[in-house]
Amino acid sequence: MISKILIGLALALAVLVIVIVLQPGDFRVTRTTTVSAPTSTIFPYVNDFHHWSKWSPWAKLDPNMKEVYEGPAQGAGAIYSWSGDNKVGEGRMTIRESRPTEHVAIHLEFLKPFEATNTTEFTFKAEGAQTQVVWTMYGKSNFLSKAMGLFMNMDKMIGADFEKGLAQLKAISESAPKS
Repeated sequence: MISKILIGLALALAVLVIVIVLQPGDFRVTRTTTVSAPTSTIFPYVNDFHHWSKWSPWAKLDPNMKEVYEGPAQGAGAIYSWSGDNKVGEGRMTIRESRPTEHVAIHLEFLKPFEATNTTEFTFKAEGAQTQVVWTMYGKSNFLSKAMGLFMNMDKMIGADFEKGLAQLKAISESAPKS
């Protein structure tokens, strides 16, 4: 009887491992908004980590969060590191590519509560007097993140944060003094 239970548990575990292994090997989360401001107004809020606290959906979650800025003040090579409570964790962002008023690509490293390395991109496209802003994050899914994906969807997990951040970026950009 016990051997049948053990065999059944081993088979169930094997099926679970196979299901996890067969999950997608990568993920992508994208959100878009249209801002009634020129790209030249919006771009600096993303290209300079010193401005992220004005719009980032995570900036005010931990008032005691430690922040460190390194490298150039903005653009390629700029680095922002943070360490906070369990709401914000610990990590580091490095701007890898910056094309003024068009594109910012960021290398994103999460250290706590879990380790992960992803890419975040912002694209800006002028549409008359407005700008379309696209925020995308993508990366590879390891075994643990594939297992978590059975119960939590990455798009649902951070998509709402992206929407909140874009809404705040839109609000500060549209209220910024016109040049």
